[in-house]
Amino acid sequence: MAEETDHVVKSPPTTAVYRPGYEVAAEQVLELITQLRLRPGDRLPTEIELAQRLGTSRTVVREAVKILSALGRVRAHKGRGLYVADDEGMLGAGRWTPYFLPTDLDHVYMLFEFRRTQEMETSRLAARRATPAELHEIDKAAGVCRHGFETGREDLFIEGDDGFHTAIATASHNMFLQVAVREARRLQAQSNIIGLAGSIGGHAAKAVEEHEAIFRAIRVGDAEAAAEAAAAHIDNTLEDYRLGIQQRIFSSTD
Repeated sequence: MAEETDHVVKSPPTTAVYRPGYEVAAEQVLELITQLRLRPGDRLPTEIELAQRLGTSRTVVREAVKILSALGRVRAHKGRGLYVADDEGMLGAGRWTPYFLPTDLDHVYMLFEFRRTQEMETSRLAARRATPAELHEIDKAAGVCRHGFETGREDLFIEGDDGFHTAIATASHNMFLQVAVREARRLQAQSNIIGLAGSIGGHAAKAVEEHEAIFRAIRVGDAEAAAEAAAAHIDNTLEDYRLGIQQRIFSSTD
């Protein structure tokens, strides 16, 4: 955890890896929100004050704020200042957000544990409850993901991946799981953007096959096979994340 000394937030020492200043600043702002115990809707220090606390320029802070705004972590109100995003939603989903640090590996691993439980249950329920129309949506999303991989279109791959997991959650016919799946995936996307600079890793090819295994089990109504396939998919995605972190750390020594 970062320590605040003389109003400057300093990140813990890590292996020397180049990171853009705005990316580091974005992470530090998230740490500051946690340190100050700010809640959704609370006001943040001004850009000038943040620059002083972080020991960087106002320009870098402004770029960091743009990233965090795009991720839904802060909101900039013209003439009023910066605020922690107020996005409570069902189950108080937005209340998880202020405490999640995308570059804290303990947080990321806990999120994967949570996602594993979610995805297993949504897949299990979808196998029992999916309608023909919902099966079509799951299959269609898996196809978009495959097409994105085969054509090298990362945007399509991500679109299909999101659509696939969202469609399964919808087919579970459990509105609470639907909200939880959406929120957990949003938090994981933040760890990819800030922690891995948007990399989707080398698991893409296998992810496509894993999607199809999950869909096949759901289509034939095999609830336990669907749950097991979903668990394997999340486990392999986590392993890919670990490898991505290792490559990022050790690339600086090449």
